[in-house]
Amino acid sequence: MKLKTHRWPLAGLIATTLVAWPSFQIVPANEASKPFEVRQGTVWLDTSGRPINAHGGGVLFHQGVYYWYGENKEGRSWMPKCNKSWDGYRVDVTGIRCYSSRDLINWKDEGLVLKADLNDPESDLSPSKVCERPKVVFNPRTQKFVMWMHIDSQDYKSARAGVAVANHPTGPFTYRGSVRPEGQDSRDQTLFQDDDGNAYRIYASETNKTTYISLLTDDYLSHSGKYVRVFVNQPMEAQAMFKHAGRYWLVGSHVTGWDPNAVRSAVADSIWGPWTELGNPCLGSGAGKTFGGQSTFVLPVAGKPDLLIFMADRWNKTKLPDSRYIWLPIQFTDKRFVIPWQDSWRLPIDNELTEQANSLSPSYTPPMKKGL
Repeated sequence: MKLKTHRWPLAGLIATTLVAWPSFQIVPANEASKPFEVRQGTVWLDTSGRPINAHGGGVLFHQGVYYWYGENKEGRSWMPKCNKSWDGYRVDVTGIRCYSSRDLINWKDEGLVLKADLNDPESDLSPSKVCERPKVVFNPRTQKFVMWMHIDSQDYKSARAGVAVANHPTGPFTYRGSVRPEGQDSRDQTLFQDDDGNAYRIYASETNKTTYISLLTDDYLSHSGKYVRVFVNQPMEAQAMFKHAGRYWLVGSHVTGWDPNAVRSAVADSIWGPWTELGNPCLGSGAGKTFGGQSTFVLPVAGKPDLLIFMADRWNKTKLPDSRYIWLPIQFTDKRFVIPWQDSWRLPIDNELTEQANSLSPSYTPPMKKGL
């Protein structure tokens, strides 16, 4: 099938028709009204015209600029024999890439801010290893930018947490090594920085069977030793945490390798719990498999406390560099939130979309399960 493309000069985007599950693009909605329309189903290009390469990533907002960090996936996708049981395709590690934007529309490629180590085959950052799900926070005490990531061996048996630090958001980041925090394995992970300046790592542990929430030290470079085990014996990965209206919210996925499944969600009044499971917040076509994607981050839009964007990766396991992205606005009800599918939506969000989302879910009552 021949690809059909269209260029959108302002957002630097190309729309493609050959996709089983759409990604997104952002285009001008109306020149007079200024908002931009997010259209699912396209490849998003950076300001230089190249596809954005920031998988399993997250976004840091610092001094008026958004920084999107993610796995740089280049080269062939192949499956080592040791990963055959779960279709464990991979690409060699090349590093972590960063993009910057002031408007969430135009993204400038800032290059590889943490590069693979091509000289030492034993290094955590060797091309033969695994480096996934980077997240970055700024430490106001030390004035440093701290990145944590999932570090692993090719067979995913090492399962460690790696940390790097930089003086500037665009790096270069200096790698400081990896640990098995709390004496346990550490796999998919995210960072959460609370209003009081404390930072936490939330990660899959005990071979993905339990989620850990660990308080970091004041410099964010180590684990403090204070932690809690939640969702015990409930396999989960791809965790993302955010705060809204004084409550803590969490999304994650079931464990099905690269293949999509139903996203999970939970809420708590304290980060330490107890956590109440809320079920699958997705609504609409493809909701049972998170619209073909897997959660990676929830992005709070600066200056708009009620606008949070659910970010997900739509993995193409046999061609990982061609994996796409999903961005959808989160809508809150009294006790839960929903993520309704939208073929297109406007950024910033408007009252029309809020009314549309509410109309989709007047009787939506997902199952609830209390406890850690």
